[in-house]
Amino acid sequence: MKNVAVILAGGTGKRMGAYLPKQFLKIAGKSIIEHSIAIFEKHTGISEICVVIHSNFVADVERIVKEAGFSKVRKILCGGKERSDSSLAAISAYEKELNVNLIFHDAVRPFVNQGIIDDVVSCLAEGKSVAVAIPSTDTIFRLNDVKCIESVPPRDYLYRAQTPQAFSCETIKKAYHLALKDPNFKASDDCGVVLKYLPKEPIHIVEGDEKNIKITFEQDLAKGENLIDL
Repeated sequence: MKNVAVILAGGTGKRMGAYLPKQFLKIAGKSIIEHSIAIFEKHTGISEICVVIHSNFVADVERIVKEAGFSKVRKILCGGKERSDSSLAAISAYEKELNVNLIFHDAVRPFVNQGIIDDVVSCLAEGKSVAVAIPSTDTIFRLNDVKCIESVPPRDYLYRAQTPQAFSCETIKKAYHLALKDPNFKASDDCGVVLKYLPKEPIHIVEGDEKNIKITFEQDLAKGENLIDL
């Protein structure tokens, strides 16, 4: 099977409040997206890398790829308004190829490690759909419509989602095919699409890492600088 890492970088980073999308901000002298691409570039189980980016920033990604010498980046695609549009762009780019796995990863999670990717690739080799998550250390409240506590789910069954999320191209293509026929379909992460539209497809959990943070707010940049030094 051909394992393709799909780096989802279509966001514009409005919550960060920066003049550039957050994936282009720098940690330890390199852009966040460069850190993320580099991790998959180094992994021997990754055959190819595809970057999905807003059309305004294609040239920026091309420059980063050229300067860093990322030989595995074979496609740079334009995303859309929603995260699901970026996933669909990658699915469309690979749907005619045989025996392809798509490994979707947020460009702004630059600290995913080789061990996590090892586990994801191993699960894919067994024909599994895969999500990365870590156990919740906090009690979670489920609220009702008036913002009062309705229930307290058992913490043993609660995990916090990270990325990558990985599927055979055939599986994720089928899930989105069904989703797009649903007039009530709302953008979700890829696991949510598979869970809703292919409910018989088990999604296996690979344990993530507390360091595999998502750079969302300005204060996360400082956390990232500290993680680089570890």
